[in-house]
Amino acid sequence: AGPDRARVSLRLSSRKGAAGEARSSVARRLEYIAQTARQRGVPEENMTVTEDFSRVEDTYQMEAEVCITFSDFGKMQHVCNLLIEKLGPSVTVSPPHFYHTPEAADALRRQVCVAAVGNTRRKAQEVCRLLGLSLGKPSLIREEETKEWGGHVEGHLLNSSEPLTLQERIQNATGYASCRVFAVFEIKGKESRRTKLL
Repeated sequence: AGPDRARVSLRLSSRKGAAGEARSSVARRLEYIAQTARQRGVPEENMTVTEDFSRVEDTYQMEAEVCITFSDFGKMQHVCNLLIEKLGPSVTVSPPHFYHTPEAADALRRQVCVAAVGNTRRKAQEVCRLLGLSLGKPSLIREEETKEWGGHVEGHLLNSSEPLTLQERIQNATGYASCRVFAVFEIKGKESRRTKLL
């Protein structure tokens, strides 16, 4: 399963001789970022802002970070591209961090377990068909082992100085799962017509 969320961090700062100027410079850009995200359908609860105000030598420095969580990766790219275009070097946009919500991870585990039980039943039916028998209902189904692992990076990418592309980041955040199940089924023999008549 591919990741269902992406988190992007945007950092901005201002250093001015007057405290109010440093604050208002960052505040204007923060408002523009929030407004741009809201206009593109990002809920307010998916945005977090942290601010840090300090004095550096004879100046005042205001720094802020906005973290935005997206469930629509196309919308994420659109918002980030627009902010980079409009705010230029005054904002630093981190590469997106892709991840799975706990609900998505649980759904993957359930899906894999159900698929494993289905595979087991199909295999048992094929064996019964081969032997001229019919498969009955299961008398026991037990999940024996579930394994989960993350995506992989191709060998040449690990040694590359190039930053990962968006597709490579999504691949790295893709989650995989396998499940081994043990099942016991009733097996019914095919009664001959002669036996039925008797």
